[in-house]
Amino acid sequence: MYSTKYIKPNSTSEALEAIKSMGEGKFLAGGMTLIPTLKQRLASPDGLVDISGCDLDSISDEVDAIKIGAMTKHASVGESGLVKKAIPALAKLADGIGDRQVRNRGTLGGSVANNDPSACYPSAVLALKAIVHTNTRSIEADEFFTGMFETLLEENEIIEAISFSKPAKANYVKFPNPASRYAMVGVFVAQFNDGVRVAVTGAGEGGVFRHAEMEAALSSNYNADALSALEISSEGLISDLHASPEYRANLIKEMTKRAVV
Repeated sequence: MYSTKYIKPNSTSEALEAIKSMGEGKFLAGGMTLIPTLKQRLASPDGLVDISGCDLDSISDEVDAIKIGAMTKHASVGESGLVKKAIPALAKLADGIGDRQVRNRGTLGGSVANNDPSACYPSAVLALKAIVHTNTRSIEADEFFTGMFETLLEENEIIEAISFSKPAKANYVKFPNPASRYAMVGVFVAQFNDGVRVAVTGAGEGGVFRHAEMEAALSSNYNADALSALEISSEGLISDLHASPEYRANLIKEMTKRAVV
C-alpha cells in the first residue's frame, strides 16, 4: 500500500492550484486508464486531482461544429440527440466503446489526453478536424497527437472541451478485440467539401494516424470500389498477440470499405 492524497476541486483553476502543490500529482477523469495503472503499481502519484466537479460536462451545437466538454461520459455522447442529428458517426463510436460500465465512467477528455493507440475517440478527433480546447489554448487535431500515448499537452494542461466539425458524411467502423472491446483496427471516414479524411486507430506503432492514399482515392471517388486497387502497407503497424502487421493492413482496407456508405 502507498498513501495518495485525493482532492476534488470545483473549477479548473482550483485543479491547477492543487496539482501544483503536489510533487507527482495526476489528474483523474473517468479513471478508465489511470485506476488500472495504479492497481498494477505502474504509477504511484502522491496526489490525485479529480476534475469531475469542474463543470466540464456539456454538449452544445455551434453551427459548424459540435462542442463537447472534456468530462462528458461516453454514454452521454452516444445518447445525445444533438450528436445523433449532427454527427451520427460520433454517437455510434461512443456507443460502441467498451461495455455499459465503461461508457458510464469513461470520458471524452480522458480518452483523448491519454492517446491510447487502440482508443476510438482519437480517430474521430483526427477525422472530424476537431479543435482541442485546453485551459490555455486551442489545438488543431493534426497537431495534437504526437506519438503513442503522447500528445501536444504540456505539464498540468487540462483539456476543457473538444469541437468536432460537422461533415457532409461520416462513419466509424472497428474490428474490436472480443475481450476488451478496444479497436484492433478502427477507421473513421469523414467527407467534407474540401475532401475526405480517413483516420486509423488500433493499428499504428505511433498511435492514431491519417491514411493519405485512401483519402486521395475517396476524395476523387467516394465509393468503396475506389479502394479496391490500393495496396495497404504493413510498415509501421503494430504486431502483437492479437494480430500481425499484415493482418492489420488487411483490416484497415476492409474497415475503410465498410465505413464508406
